[in-house]
Amino acid sequence: MRLNPLKHHDKPIINGWLAIPSGYSAEIVGHQGYDAVTVDLQHGMIGFSDALTMLQALSSTPAIPLARVPHNDPAQIMRLLDAGAYGIICPMISNAEQARRFVAACRYPPLGNRSFGPARGLLYGGKDYPQHANQQILTLAMIETQEGLENLEEIIAVDGLDGIFIGPNDLSLVLTGSAAAESQHPQMLAAVERVLTQTRAAGKIAGIFCTSGRAAAERIAQGFHFVTPANDVMQLIQAGREAVAHARGEALPARSGSGY
Repeated sequence: MRLNPLKHHDKPIINGWLAIPSGYSAEIVGHQGYDAVTVDLQHGMIGFSDALTMLQALSSTPAIPLARVPHNDPAQIMRLLDAGAYGIICPMISNAEQARRFVAACRYPPLGNRSFGPARGLLYGGKDYPQHANQQILTLAMIETQEGLENLEEIIAVDGLDGIFIGPNDLSLVLTGSAAAESQHPQMLAAVERVLTQTRAAGKIAGIFCTSGRAAAERIAQGFHFVTPANDVMQLIQAGREAVAHARGEALPARSGSGY
């Protein structure tokens, strides 16, 4: 089976993020040097048919194809894995039981309850995919609720969970009343540091969504293993605004702080 280098995180993982339903743009992003690229079915404008095309496009690039599911639905998780995703990011994990349900959907028996039928998994991973998928598929649980923070230690301890991915906008919203990915609010700073410290102490991957490459570099310096330097929509907006400003000889616009 094709090995998943994300499972052996000796250096920081730079993850691209796709919200626009396009195989062509997925292929372009996959060739830009990212270690992985995530197809976002939660907040992106992407359905399963789009995701399939995008995963196929990513297969022609060096980037490892990942997917974020809309919610903790085993059927959707299994279908995306069968379509060739080499890892799943699952939102709104708030307790250990939810984390176990998520991991079980990503693992064949006896380690989980993933139904057999790897389809494109065989094409991307190789003929021996079924024998090794349990060891190669990446599982990242998103912490973005108050309950998730309260149950953080138990969630991290779930066997088979590879790491934690912070959803900073939702987490900021519940802690401070404002969805700000790079929030400097004391509660938010403390929560992010707590997730980072406990995840690293458990020897698991600590990830976070960022609003820019500069913000991602700061998170790596902070100790995060897995960073997403904005998504395709945010990057397109910023590039477009800068191009227009340059053409008109105007001051460059401020960067957007949005993201998900």
